[in-house]
Amino acid sequence: MRTKHIFLFLAVQALMSTATAVAQQLSIQRVTGSDATVCGLPVSNLDVKRNDALFSIDMDYNLKDVNLKGDRVTVFTPVLRNGADSLEFASVGLYSRIRYIQYMRYGKPLGGEDETSFRYKQRPEMLEYAQTVPYEAWMNGAQLYMRRCDYGCCRTLIDEEDAPFGGWREISALPAFHYVKPEAELEKMRELSGRAYIDFPVNRTEIYPEYRKNPTELMKIIGTIDSVRNDADVTVKRITIKGYASPESPWSNNTRLAKGRTATLKQYVQNLYRFPEGFIETDYEPEDWDGLREYVENSALEHRDEILAIINDTSLEPDPREWRLKSRYPEEYRFLLATVYPGLRHSDYTIEYTIRLFNDVEDIRRMMETAPQKLSLNEMYVLAQTLDEGSEEYDEVFETAVRMYPSDETANLNAANSAMRRGDLTNAKKYLAKAGDSDAATYARGIYALLNSDFDTAAELYEKAAETIPEAADALKSLNDVRGELEQQGAE
Repeated sequence: MRTKHIFLFLAVQALMSTATAVAQQLSIQRVTGSDATVCGLPVSNLDVKRNDALFSIDMDYNLKDVNLKGDRVTVFTPVLRNGADSLEFASVGLYSRIRYIQYMRYGKPLGGEDETSFRYKQRPEMLEYAQTVPYEAWMNGAQLYMRRCDYGCCRTLIDEEDAPFGGWREISALPAFHYVKPEAELEKMRELSGRAYIDFPVNRTEIYPEYRKNPTELMKIIGTIDSVRNDADVTVKRITIKGYASPESPWSNNTRLAKGRTATLKQYVQNLYRFPEGFIETDYEPEDWDGLREYVENSALEHRDEILAIINDTSLEPDPREWRLKSRYPEEYRFLLATVYPGLRHSDYTIEYTIRLFNDVEDIRRMMETAPQKLSLNEMYVLAQTLDEGSEEYDEVFETAVRMYPSDETANLNAANSAMRRGDLTNAKKYLAKAGDSDAATYARGIYALLNSDFDTAAELYEKAAETIPEAADALKSLNDVRGELEQQGAE
């Protein structure tokens, strides 16, 4: 008999305790079976699997080739056995005309109430057989048998045959996830940045707070400062302001305007808050050529490339460069002057501040609920260590961490581990793309490969990480053991 060995699937299954997931099991399920005739019944396409708490078998019965002698009944019953434990699945019965009338009339099929019964000459050529039952632990490693019972008159058992035709086994291959502890920050330095477009009268450097849009633009700066200055957990360390002018007019005049307007804005903020001397630092850029370049690069101007060539020609001083742009492409220059240049006159500001360190777990928990942006990655990790791995709160810590620090490699790595542990491969892939190239990240990508049934890649990545990641060495050994066991079963 030709035996075929099929790797059915690799799946993450949640083992639930009350309403909280407390563990995950990664398993390889394997069915061995045959496309052959067993007990006179041709069976094909055998499929056996477990899905959480359910166990199912599927196969095709070729009833066309089953022979029924005289006025008899033949009943086929799949039986699952493992040692002293066994389970009978629903039977299929084939009845001669006389026996069909005799037994069906009184609703007493020989295979029991769940039997699927056919009059022999009206049987289908092919029957798709499928059964699902509650899973029990003893089923792991069980064998499938087909039992055939032939009956004569008066329910007399004439012949009985029993033969194995398949088996099923589930092997655990759960790797231990390696979460990385972020480095602790001795000082949690943060910053907030913004851009304000202060309106000044032409060629003037004085600020008029009520002039045009100035009330709104000045409130941007004030609101940003107040958002941290009024927080008891925060200490403002420094404010920087950098002013920009646009490229029209001579460079010398633009230098005067950018420098003077920046100094005026600094004085305006200083008058409001009375910061210590030197607390506000300033800088200026006479002409914002970078902003002009960025706009033109993303524009649909007719002479876009030619204008960019002029902007990028640093062999020219700013004034000749601006004149060349104005004289060669006057129509597009007028458009830029009217619609783009006003946006090149801006004041960029940054507020640098520190957040106090949180050492008490309850303080960290409170901040996680109310202001997670105040926590460092290390503080979040400390909180996670007090929680049950696999709990909803545990996962939320790492999801919050990666939201607060979306570009941090450690945050992405830990979030990827958390996502894989709960079977969320979509987000795991996204996080792994930003998890860096450390051995811990390599090991995590090995787990991702395993979850996608790519055993060879998983083994390769485990091996690369095994020198420094103990979990990787254990996972490699476990995977090789599983593969060896499956190969041995296949040889048998």
